[in-house]
Amino acid sequence: MKKFLGLAALALAVAAPAAIAQDTGNWLVRARALRLDSANKDSTGLGLTIDNKTFPEVDISYFLSPNLALELILTYPQKQKVFLNGGEIGSFKHLPPTLTAQYHFTGLPGFRPYVGAGVNYTNISDVNILNGAVGLKHNSYGLAAQVGADIPVGSGWLINVDVKKVQIKTNVYLNSVDRGEFKVDPVLFSIGFGKRF
Repeated sequence: MKKFLGLAALALAVAAPAAIAQDTGNWLVRARALRLDSANKDSTGLGLTIDNKTFPEVDISYFLSPNLALELILTYPQKQKVFLNGGEIGSFKHLPPTLTAQYHFTGLPGFRPYVGAGVNYTNISDVNILNGAVGLKHNSYGLAAQVGADIPVGSGWLINVDVKKVQIKTNVYLNSVDRGEFKVDPVLFSIGFGKRF
């Protein structure tokens, strides 16, 4: 986490002097490195946790006006390790597309902060925990909130930093008996670059 925040601060320090007047265009595409930190809230009594990890994501934004935009956040299915009281017992994959509506603050030279809120749908697949003794519910719906900033560096290119909180949960079944909910509810830290056109 300290390394991630240090990289974000460095990106801001380097990019800010080079920033120019706000670029225009309805479309914005970003590529980011994303760090998933799970809340690991287990109500099953089994002591389950999953690993935190870093992976790539791509998002596509469409600006309805200079201030309002819609953002679709995408990645490929991510494999998560599952632990029982600290010992690895299996894994699953999840695909978590998220759609947010954003408000972008304009008029700030070289700095474009924004806030957003929306919904997440997560599909859970390839569950392999304790040789099939543990199952997971395959669909999760939840809310998402974000705050971030774009720093323009010229010709429509920008550097982006972003933090999201997303609701992701699943029911856990042990030998087909529902033992309760496991909430991933991650905080997602990301840094990357984008192009507005």
